[in-house]
Amino acid sequence: MNEQLFFKKLENLYTSKEIFYFLNSLEVMSDTMASRALQKISEVEADDNGLKNPELLENEVFRALCFQFEFECSNLSNTGLLTALQALIKLRIDPQSTLMTSLLSESQDRLGRGQLTAENLCALGESLLELESTSCATLEQIVSHMQERGIERWSPREIVMVYKILQVTVREGKQWQNLLNRLNSVTLHTVSQLSPNFASVILNSLVVLHQTRAVPLVTALCKHSVKHVPYFTDHELVNVLEAFLYFGQNMQIFTKALERHVSKSIHTMHPQTVSKVMQYCCKKMILSKPIFDAVAESFISSADRLTTDQIAAYIIPFGTLNYLPPSAASLFGKLEAVLHARLRHFQPHTLLNLLHSCALIQRYPINFLPKIFNPYFLQKLQAQTPGLNRVAMSQLTQLFLTVTLECPFYEGPKLLSKYQVKACPTPHNSPDVHLFKRVKTGLLYLLKKRIYFASEVSTPYFYVVDIEIKLDEEGFVLPAAQLEEVHRRIALCVDGQNRFCAHSHNLLGEEAIKQRHLQLLGYEVVQIPFFEIENLQNTRKMADYLHKKIFPRTYGLRN
Repeated sequence: MNEQLFFKKLENLYTSKEIFYFLNSLEVMSDTMASRALQKISEVEADDNGLKNPELLENEVFRALCFQFEFECSNLSNTGLLTALQALIKLRIDPQSTLMTSLLSESQDRLGRGQLTAENLCALGESLLELESTSCATLEQIVSHMQERGIERWSPREIVMVYKILQVTVREGKQWQNLLNRLNSVTLHTVSQLSPNFASVILNSLVVLHQTRAVPLVTALCKHSVKHVPYFTDHELVNVLEAFLYFGQNMQIFTKALERHVSKSIHTMHPQTVSKVMQYCCKKMILSKPIFDAVAESFISSADRLTTDQIAAYIIPFGTLNYLPPSAASLFGKLEAVLHARLRHFQPHTLLNLLHSCALIQRYPINFLPKIFNPYFLQKLQAQTPGLNRVAMSQLTQLFLTVTLECPFYEGPKLLSKYQVKACPTPHNSPDVHLFKRVKTGLLYLLKKRIYFASEVSTPYFYVVDIEIKLDEEGFVLPAAQLEEVHRRIALCVDGQNRFCAHSHNLLGEEAIKQRHLQLLGYEVVQIPFFEIENLQNTRKMADYLHKKIFPRTYGLRN
């Protein structure tokens, strides 16, 4: 049969049974036809989970094909040899079998003799990467032969394959930075031609190879990824999100594309992909209500099928970014039910992070705090990396403060004092230096003397107050150092952009709980957000703003 007619007929067959029946009707096949038949069988009978029907390996026609390749491999064309190798790898044929060792040995001989074309080199490289047991020397040989062609002439497929080979060889301690610099430069000019899969693979390689200096290429790939968001597989999207996180990329157009995709596809996305989306939002401080609302609905319907780490990944960002979705009642009701059923399956730090995030948004984990404050649990927390570090102890302290201040009806065990810390170490709580300086200058103009306010005041209750002003019973401002006759304490919270979600006026959970607790501790909390004062052009205007904000009626100074 004519090869082109064979390929056309083969393309219209959709089961291995149909393919074997068709092949059985032929008297003679070229090696190219036979290898394409193997390739078609691998396409219909193998997927990411392996072989769909292992019995096909015993089929007489299949065995005859394999016999032909095993004993005539030296007579095969390059295309026939390498197409067959790729198909058999996909069909999970044992790499140690006589068939596979014959094909691999012949391929490597031809590589050594320089008989492989660029397309052949690409096919061999992809096969060896799939096997994962190949020596780096063979992979390096492929790269060396490809370099002889001139890197500028490589196709996107060849570029992707070399990036993947470099990932493997770099792990073995090989240094390829000069080649990488050239490869990064050439790839920059082919970005617009890259498929979703190729863009994802290259971004993943740049992360693995620590190419932090390839900023133009990373930026171009991230921009290019925006239009591919609906077409990425779950695995590809995870790679892209990891690259955005690793390289510090933050594009609102990417977030918008992600919002549209998640809202539409949430119920078909793998939980690990949803977890990565939430991690991306959380680390970038992106409060995307469309994403969070969709994830909340997904959690309500699928929480029983999630791992404990996935449960935490879905829920913690709600607390971190201080957001309650419209379905909050159902969301946290489902979370409570899951915790009751699977509490002992959670790792100690995962459980602590999860319950702490709930407290940030006033979803008090009352029923589970006796376990958290239990000395046995705290010992387990200490034993698990990273142990009882300051972050863990701060979370414990904040949970204890929460039940003390916000849940007076709680009668369970308390947190022992040795597990409590005196100051909150959260980086988001540090005031914006420039903003802080402007507010202090305005206060000095307003109050005339620096003695009338104190900055960064440590309280006995874990929190640090940005600026504290003391008043006596008649409303006069007292010197900050005075301890007697203090009737009112005003806590100024100078909230820079670092205390808000990105591109938002929504306070982060850590700052929201701090201001809530300061009020319950007796402070009059006055918020000074960046967006109210960033356009105040001089000290006088700042002083007028502070006057209206802190002393809406009037004030006086007590000598």
